Amino acid sequence: MPSNWYMFFVAGLIPILVGMVYYNKNVIGNTWMKLNGFTENTLKEKNPNMVVIMGMTYLFSVMIAFIMSGIVIHQTSVYSMMMPEVMQAGSEAETTFNELMKTYGERYRGFRHGAVHGIFLSIFIALPVIGINALFEMRGWKYILLHFVYWLVSLALMGGLICSTLTY
Repeated sequence: MPSNWYMFFVAGLIPILVGMVYYNKNVIGNTWMKLNGFTENTLKEKNPNMVVIMGMTYLFSVMIAFIMSGIVIHQTSVYSMMMPEVMQAGSEAETTFNELMKTYGERYRGFRHGAVHGIFLSIFIALPVIGINALFEMRGWKYILLHFVYWLVSLALMGGLICSTLTY
């Protein structure tokens, strides 16, 4: 577990902040409303519970941040490969892991590396999920692209932040 575990909660704010900008009416919000058949009035009439929506969005975003750490930080894979022996003080596995970390622990631990992983995740996870849902909902490519770009930006920023700030 990282010593600055609170970064999962910071990274969880990224999709909310990106969404506030991206889905704003001055950016892509009008297009989003049009693609969904919404108007200002229909959104007001439906009166969504924004506390629940934002709370669940934050919870889901923290969950994404947590799982991203194992993808963008390669050193966690080495650690998990040596479980449970690596957790025993003075064990050969612990000594080996510590030596590996001294030599290779800082490799691929920058913002750019994490952002690249975030981009790959958006292409190979987010895009197919959005695309499958959109196909069954009989939505067009504009709808898929609109949401894909949101996740591309969000996951790239999340990956970059997590990779460059989490310390184990």
